[in-house]
Parts: sequence; structure tokens; C-alpha cells
Amino acid sequence: MRRLLFSLLMFCVMSAWADGHDQLYKVAGWPEQRAHFNDALAAAQQRYQNSLPPAVFQALVNNSNQRFAPQAVDQRAEAQLRNTLADPKPALAFFQSPLGRKIVAAELLATRRDQLAKNAKGLPKIEASDTRMLVIGHLAQALPAREAGAEVSLAIAGVAADSLSSMIPGLLGGGQAQGMLNGQRQRLMDQIGSDLNNTLLYVYRDLSDTELEEFATFAESNEGKAYYQAALAAIRAGLAVGQTNLGQ
Repeated sequence: MRRLLFSLLMFCVMSAWADGHDQLYKVAGWPEQRAHFNDALAAAQQRYQNSLPPAVFQALVNNSNQRFAPQAVDQRAEAQLRNTLADPKPALAFFQSPLGRKIVAAELLATRRDQLAKNAKGLPKIEASDTRMLVIGHLAQALPAREAGAEVSLAIAGVAADSLSSMIPGLLGGGQAQGMLNGQRQRLMDQIGSDLNNTLLYVYRDLSDTELEEFATFAESNEGKAYYQAALAAIRAGLAVGQTNLGQ
């Protein structure tokens, strides 16, 4: 009887824990961001259609669709979030708040297909007060925007390379391929970082100075750091850039 009660108690505790991570994944906008990524993926596939033989183009589409199948990406990302973030409650409470929902809405708007097309040639220069610039600087340090942006860019850019490698096994040795990947990742991070403050000013342009400061306070807190570290790990797991064997 004791074992039965203990098992039931553990089941209830683990179910509540799992629900917290699942709620956080949804409230923070992860499924929508993944859908936006798949929109960008489809656009990248189409860019190759007129420049590749039909068989090669179809292989590219098949390979990238398998690698980035929505359910598989969500499963990998959410599993990593669950494994990395011990306590989802602080982040869940933040993103369920009016400010948190406003932040998620701003981030989802920025990555929508029409908005990416609108800003394809670059974001407008945003003017801001010294106080707002100071807060944005804190956010730029606290948010893993450089790292996350590099992973997304590598995933999109790697569509053709992955397909070519699958058609010609051994084209690049493992060490050579990884070295090239790391070099590209660092270059992308440097590029993103060079204009990161203006990007954040644009994305969060509808937040008041007070709201922006509250956001930075959360991002710099222990709870915020834990969430954003886990979020970056989840992005890397979901996109699995550079990995050749992915569990479905």
C-alpha cells in the first residue's frame, strides 16, 4: 500500500512538473516561432528550385522536410527545455503576465513571414533616449539573441549542404565539416551582434521604458538566466544544426 501511494504521489508530482514545462513552451510562443521557421524554410527551398536539377531539388525538399518536421522539432526542443530547466514556474509566471504576453506578441510579429519580407533589406534605424539605450544594452547581454539567431540562420543556410552531403557521402570529413560549421556560427554571431541593439529596439519598440526595464530585470535575474540558457539549448536541440542522425 505504501508503494502504491508513493507511486501515485510521484505520478501526480511528475505530471504537474511536465504540465508546467508544456505550458511554458506554449505560452512563450515556441510552437508559433517554429511555424515561422518552417515558413522561412519553405522560402529557402523555393529559392533553389530554378537553380537545381529537379531530382536534386526534390532531394533537398525531402531531406529538409524530414529534418525539420514540425512535430519532431517541437519534440526535440521541448524535451531539451524540460531536461535543462529545473523549475518552469518563474518563467511561466512571467510570460503569463500582461508584460510577458506583450513581449511574446512582439517577438512573434517580428518573425512573421510578411515582416521578414518587409525588412529584408534591413531594419529602420530606431532613435532612443540614453536611458532606453542603457536598458537595451542590458537586454542585449542577457538574451541569447546572437546565439539563437546564428542557429536559425545556419539551419536555413544548411538546407542545400545537408542534401548534397546525403547524396555524396563523405564529401566533407566530420572534423572538416564541424570546423566550417563553427566558423560560420561565429561569423553569424558577430554579424548579428553588430546591430543587435537596434534590432532589439525595433522588436520591442511598443514596450514603454518601464516595461523594457522590467523585462531586463527578469532576463538578468537567476530565474531569467535559467530560462534563457534552457531556451538556447532547446533551440539547438530542435534545429539540430550539424547533426546527421536525428531521432524522430
